[in-house]
Amino acid sequence: MEKLSGEYLAVGLIWYIVFLFSTTCHEAAHALVAYMGGDSTAFEGGQVSLNPVPHMTREPFGMLVFPIVSYLLGGWMVGWASAPYSPFWQERHPRRAALMSLAGPAANFALMIIAAVLIRAGIGMGVFQVPQTVGFASIAAVANPETAGNLLRFAATFLSVLFFENLLLGTFNLLPVPPLDGSTGIGILLPETMALRLMRFMQDPMFRMMGLFAAWAVFDKAFDPIFTTALNMLYPGASYR
Repeated sequence: MEKLSGEYLAVGLIWYIVFLFSTTCHEAAHALVAYMGGDSTAFEGGQVSLNPVPHMTREPFGMLVFPIVSYLLGGWMVGWASAPYSPFWQERHPRRAALMSLAGPAANFALMIIAAVLIRAGIGMGVFQVPQTVGFASIAAVANPETAGNLLRFAATFLSVLFFENLLLGTFNLLPVPPLDGSTGIGILLPETMALRLMRFMQDPMFRMMGLFAAWAVFDKAFDPIFTTALNMLYPGASYR
């Protein structure tokens, strides 16, 4: 697909819609679980909401500029957002803070499962088919490409990107290194005093920067087999490699 062609930009628009929706759900899940656990910081900032505006206002570069630049340069979209929380609440309730952290990736995996169910339903209705080759935006294929309308093509691309983007966001954020959600979420498996010590250790700014670089290095090698496994679960017997 030629960059800056009409088709490339149309797919980019779908990517951005999915990115915005998925990231908003991720951060809203953080904010909701924190609110349920006694921290109203994000709630008061309007982030217990599927309205993307409060999230975009908080992180305009991560939700507006970087996703578009990453797509134009690399052909797929990444970015970031954040939900505020009270560090005093986190200190008092490290297990609740761990649940808050895990809520974001859980929302992404839920969206991925919804995309998978809709793709399988489309195959069952005869409007989608198992693709011979897959890509980030071509996990679902229309059954009759010669006669398929634009709405059906949009649906296939949208569900493909929804599946891929949320698998990516969910697995990446589960890595147990700061500042990713897994670094706090791992505290759910530990005694509260140990979870609190780990949380304090991982808040060191230098360690957070090193953790982010390490996460990208590890994830670059680990995601391909994760993606392939997810595809083979979506399409049993397809034997993607």
